[in-house]
Amino acid sequence: MKAADYVSHLNLQAHPEGGYFAETFRGNLVMEPSGFSGPRAASTAIYFLLEQGQFSALHRIKSDEVWHFYDGQALDIIEFEHNGELRITRLGRNISSGECLTHVVKAGVWFGSRPSQGTEFSLVGCTVAPGFDFADFEMPSKGWFLEAFPQHAGLISGMSRD
Repeated sequence: MKAADYVSHLNLQAHPEGGYFAETFRGNLVMEPSGFSGPRAASTAIYFLLEQGQFSALHRIKSDEVWHFYDGQALDIIEFEHNGELRITRLGRNISSGECLTHVVKAGVWFGSRPSQGTEFSLVGCTVAPGFDFADFEMPSKGWFLEAFPQHAGLISGMSRD
């Protein structure tokens, strides 16, 4: 299948970070986690698709997020640790070359993603616990990131929005 087939068949919509998504699960179990502004579903899940030339802008959320590879080719997950250290994890099915089928982005870490070089599209899933809520989502401007992580200016310019 091609990216457009997945967008159509899975009813994917434009995502504010970039790419396309559809929520596939929102748990019925509701919790009131410490440090959150209100109750949250215990867990949520989405399909997420990026095509070459698209990116998920740098952002962070208050929950851990587990990424799962489904189809297409590899996806790079870019993370800035609290000390400014850069980490890039390649999500994909070619395990023998260092790709991972799953990866966890820890709560509070700045991150984004983009198709790896030579990738036509990547279809992945993201599971968030406590469940995702836009109240827990931060996506600062490119200027903010350039000031916070000047050592990564080249990467930031291609992974953030104004």
